[in-house]
Amino acid sequence: MEWFKEHIIGIFISLLLALVATKLGSLFPIIGGPVFGIVMGIIINNTLGKPKAASKGIAFTSKKILQWAIIVLGAGLNLMQVLNTGLSSFSVMIFTLSAAFITAYVFGKLLGIPKNLRNLIGVGTAICGGSAIAAISPIIEAEDTEIAYSVSTIFLYNIIAVLVFPPIGHIIGFSDKAFGLWAGTAINDTSSVVAAGYAFSNVAGAYATIVKLTRTTMIIPISLIFAFITSYKKKKESTQDSKVNYNIKKIFPWFILGFLLASLLNTMGLFTGASIKYINLTAKFMIVMALSAIGLNTNFKAIIKNGLKPMLLGLIVWFSVAIVSILVQFSTGQI
Repeated sequence: MEWFKEHIIGIFISLLLALVATKLGSLFPIIGGPVFGIVMGIIINNTLGKPKAASKGIAFTSKKILQWAIIVLGAGLNLMQVLNTGLSSFSVMIFTLSAAFITAYVFGKLLGIPKNLRNLIGVGTAICGGSAIAAISPIIEAEDTEIAYSVSTIFLYNIIAVLVFPPIGHIIGFSDKAFGLWAGTAINDTSSVVAAGYAFSNVAGAYATIVKLTRTTMIIPISLIFAFITSYKKKKESTQDSKVNYNIKKIFPWFILGFLLASLLNTMGLFTGASIKYINLTAKFMIVMALSAIGLNTNFKAIIKNGLKPMLLGLIVWFSVAIVSILVQFSTGQI
């Protein structure tokens, strides 16, 4: 009961904000609920401020609800669909993932961008925008400000991609499948992939959506890789400094196992078409709710302090992924 009293106000405020953000997202799908949620949260926190009594509930929502959202997201994923996309999309995906992480690391260091921020921008561009950032952030112990900045950066290039990808695809002369593969591997957010794909053609839209689902499964190995890297660094620090508390159980992303289990249950046919629709809606709403809470914890001055360099990094990483996707398709004869 004591826990409920301490957390209910913050959870309720996050829920209320998420409802408004989701409604606005449905009216302006090119922006989407997650962006509305995080932006409104930042505006409220940096103007009106939040009640002290809401702090624990907001912190709980930004961390735990975010992890639960990833698990629910897995329940909407059928692994057979992933398998059916074939090795052609998988090979392009491996190259684009590699391009994203290498570019984020190299240019992030050159631009002097903090490690967590460049990792979040890299993983958000490589996999699936906000969902991937949500999965990785607790593993690398990212600050709410870093999460807010990376989500905002990814959002900017999603908007640009929806507008420029279809005409570029027609100019290059992409087939429906080639454009679907390009959009599915080089655009971050699912809604933006769908929007760009169907703007090109119905066939391209359908294939882009399946490719994007395949890309989403990369959350599992990438999260585990980050967990092991973080674990190694913590272990190394604990041997050098006895005050450092090293515990693999705290670092390991248990929610990713939940994501995988939920995906397996869906693949086994435990969820029907109608229930999958509501599962996906629930997962998206939970992500909006968590990002709204992150916005309520974000100091706008801290974002401004980072300057435009992270935005530039986001552009470089996104551009490299888009170019690599085209080059791999050309070299493998898919275009």
